[in-house]
Amino acid sequence: MKPKKFHSRENVIYLLPNLFTMINLFFGFYAIISALQDFYLRSAVAILIAGIFDILDGRIARLTQGLSKFGKELDSLSDLISFGLAPAILMYLWSLESFGRIGWLICFVFIACGALRLARFNIKTSPAEKKYFEGLPIPMAAYAMIATTFLYHELMLDEYRSIFNLFMTVILAFLMVSNIHYRSFKDFDLKGRRSFGILVLIVLIMMVVAYNPGVMTFVVMMIYLVSGPLIHLFHRKKIFSGKRKTEDTPNLRLVDKQDPS
Repeated sequence: MKPKKFHSRENVIYLLPNLFTMINLFFGFYAIISALQDFYLRSAVAILIAGIFDILDGRIARLTQGLSKFGKELDSLSDLISFGLAPAILMYLWSLESFGRIGWLICFVFIACGALRLARFNIKTSPAEKKYFEGLPIPMAAYAMIATTFLYHELMLDEYRSIFNLFMTVILAFLMVSNIHYRSFKDFDLKGRRSFGILVLIVLIMMVVAYNPGVMTFVVMMIYLVSGPLIHLFHRKKIFSGKRKTEDTPNLRLVDKQDPS
């Protein structure tokens, strides 16, 4: 009987992205534990680190050609914990608990919309546009929440019973399940001629954020949140103006035919 051969290379290919996904899940769980112990800033930093590993697992899966249905489902489950449950618990305990029932219901809406956002992404038969996400990605919604935590900590604002945090949680929840398109930045060709300009832009953004991390992280996230509706309105205006042109053109041609002069 011949001994079984183990394909070590295949195991490494599928192990690496899933390992990064599990690290993402670990930091998401750690963020929950930290929030329950009233270490809110530590919880926010843990969610930030979880997002970094969430980006890395997808990049590594594509680079190593280790994409699989198992990895996709594991990534979605981890994202729901790290970017749905963890930021919702953080926001509730940090700012919305004083609102009572309304506070935890709003946080549940955030988790539910995050789950719906992930489920909609998973069941799509045709791949979405590479340039845009349909709806606000759940990691970016979580980043908007922790950016608020950083802002309040930096400016030493009173976070308790904050109406702003209450409405922001609702807005983030419905942006996730909306049909508003957000830039994904997946189409950037880092090997192309424009790669140097992109690198300079990234360095400039990092310098701006590093100048005052608490405030500038919040500003950058707000710019990204607003960019989605602005892109949506721009595309609608473009489509509407295109329809008006097509409707007006036949009428002009008909007038030209009827008027011999």
